[in-house]
Amino acid sequence: LDIRAKDKPAFGEGCSIKSVDTTVVDEQWKPVWGEVSQIRNHYRQLAVTLQQTSVENRYYRIVFRLYDDGVGFRYEFPEQQKLQYVTLTDELTRFQLTGNHMAFWIPGDYESNEYAYSHTRLSDVDAEIGKKVVEIGTRTIIGKDYVQSPLMLKTDDGLYINIFEAALVNYPAMHLHINKQSFCLTSHLVPDPIGNKAYLQASFNTPWRTVLVSDKATDILASKTILNLNE
Repeated sequence: LDIRAKDKPAFGEGCSIKSVDTTVVDEQWKPVWGEVSQIRNHYRQLAVTLQQTSVENRYYRIVFRLYDDGVGFRYEFPEQQKLQYVTLTDELTRFQLTGNHMAFWIPGDYESNEYAYSHTRLSDVDAEIGKKVVEIGTRTIIGKDYVQSPLMLKTDDGLYINIFEAALVNYPAMHLHINKQSFCLTSHLVPDPIGNKAYLQASFNTPWRTVLVSDKATDILASKTILNLNE
C-alpha cells in the first residue's frame, strides 16, 4: 500500500498506527433502476489511521470494508494544515496472488477498452497483441505485461477472483501490471500528458479497490458489492 505525490515524501514511508476503529453496518437502500428493488449493504469496516511524525505529523486513513463476497479498501486524506493540495504521481497498491492463475484479460490501453478478451495464464499474457487490432483506430498500449481492470482470475482449484474498483470520481482509471515471476499485480494509473496521475485537494478519497471471490463466476456478476461502494 503506497501513494506517491509530487514534491512530497511518500505516504507509505515512516508510518505508525495512530488509531484503529471498527464498525458494522447493515442497511437497506433502493436503487433508481436495476434488477432488484432493494439492496442490502452489510459490511464490517476497519479504519486504520496512519501518522507520519517525520512529515510534520501528516496523517491519513486506509479503510477496509469486508462483505460476504469480498473486500473494498481505499485511502482517505482528511483536510489538515500540512496537506492541502496534492499532485499524485503514483499509486502503488499491490495485489499478491498465490499462483499462476488463469486470467480473462484485455490489453492495458490508455485510449480504448474495446478489445476481445483473451484467456491465458498470467505468465502468458502478451498485451502487445492489442497493437495488431486494426479495428480500433485510437489505441495506446502501455506494455506487454499490462492489463485493464476489471481482471477476472480463476485458480486451479476453481476459485474465481475479480479485481476492480468502485467510486471512480475525479481520479484516473486503474490498470494492472503483472510481475510474471512473483505473480504480484501493481496498480498503474492513467497519466495526463506530462505524467501526473491526479490533482487533488484535501479532503479527498481514492476510489475503492475491490476484490470479489466466489466458486461460481455468475456470483461475481450478481454481486452488489460494487454498487454498495458507489455512494
